[in-house]
Amino acid sequence: MQNFTEGPIARQLGTFALPIVVTSLLQVSIQLINGLWVGNLSGSEAFGAVTVGTIVMMVVLAFVLGVNQATLTVFAQLRGRNDPGALRAYLSAFVIILGLLALTISALGYLFAEALLRLLNTPAEIMDDARVYLRINFAGTLLVLGYNFVSTVLRAFGDSRTPLYFVVLATVLITLLSPLFIGGFGWGVAGAALAIVAAQGGAFLYSLVHLARKYPGHGFRLQLPKWEEVRTILRLGIPSGAQMVVIQAGITVILSLVNSFGADAVAGFGAAQRLDSLILLPAVAVGTAITAMAGQNIGAQQWARVVQVTRAGVIYNTAIMLFLASLLFIWAEPLIRLFIQDPASVDFGTRYLRTIAFFYPFLGLNFVFNSVVRGAGAMFQVLALNIISLWILRVPLAYAATALYGGTGVALGIGLSFMLSAGFSYGYYRWGGWRSRTLFR
Repeated sequence: MQNFTEGPIARQLGTFALPIVVTSLLQVSIQLINGLWVGNLSGSEAFGAVTVGTIVMMVVLAFVLGVNQATLTVFAQLRGRNDPGALRAYLSAFVIILGLLALTISALGYLFAEALLRLLNTPAEIMDDARVYLRINFAGTLLVLGYNFVSTVLRAFGDSRTPLYFVVLATVLITLLSPLFIGGFGWGVAGAALAIVAAQGGAFLYSLVHLARKYPGHGFRLQLPKWEEVRTILRLGIPSGAQMVVIQAGITVILSLVNSFGADAVAGFGAAQRLDSLILLPAVAVGTAITAMAGQNIGAQQWARVVQVTRAGVIYNTAIMLFLASLLFIWAEPLIRLFIQDPASVDFGTRYLRTIAFFYPFLGLNFVFNSVVRGAGAMFQVLALNIISLWILRVPLAYAATALYGGTGVALGIGLSFMLSAGFSYGYYRWGGWRSRTLFR
């Protein structure tokens, strides 16, 4: 585990962020591998059921996974403060709160799975499979949240390598179990869901075994949380969870705009979004690393190092985004053709990527400034910045640009929102009151 309150910041940021990038890629591959086996072994209707079920799970779990992200800020600052008593108390409080939240979501999700699917107008022919897939995944919510929680805590303490091992195990398990459960046992969509739950459950159990072996003298004991601990967790967790919901909702609205241009545009946009999500992984990883590093130094009141972390993050993210944007601009069409072949769809996806590529560096700056502010615990402020970015800038600009330029305007409007959002994020970082935030008495 690394102590970020001393040592060379640029090198620490690079070595800390790299395992997070690889971990993120593997997490994306888990759903991809499972989906490929479903589509090839069970057919298009089964693939559609899994796709719909995955979307519902992402929306429902967005809030609880956002609450989990608050652990990064809390434990990073406590690590910087070197307060083992508070660490144990907050660890117990987070386990109880997140455990209860996960169990509640499991029960309600299982009971109301069909109602959620009906809200999305799920076709009748895939309703049964989608319901089965959802219920099995909801039953495993505690396992999903469990290994994400352990990984986040370890990153707060400066260890980004160990969580990579957890995800490697989950990837190996899904690679072995998906074809066995789906085709070998003939369980179809239910097998796909069981493979996902088993892979994540295996990663969670391994994480617990790893902690027990690595820290045998630090026996963990649950204790009734104090109101101060609960208040701090909720004060950070609720806006952090709301951020995830705001982001998911904003993406849904943009998708509805794309739908108005027809099936070709939807297919092209879908292919572009798959590439978009991969391109953004390094920026997200650097942002996570910045939150942990800034949080430790804020906890230790080393504000000069916080500024250095920000500068290093700006350099890293800008360089990475410029490099990836250049590759995307040059190779946009062949990359889109990896997913689709229809000429009209390929044309829409290619134009989208080549337009938005110019704006990726500004999105990288957003991640940097918001991550530093998040490290201070100013979650409501970051939530406000996300609302400005998505609902005041991105959605209106996308609609306005499409009114002027047609389908090309989707990418142009979104790109302009990246640029303006970077200005808002920097403005709050430079002149906002986040430095005066106090999490602990």
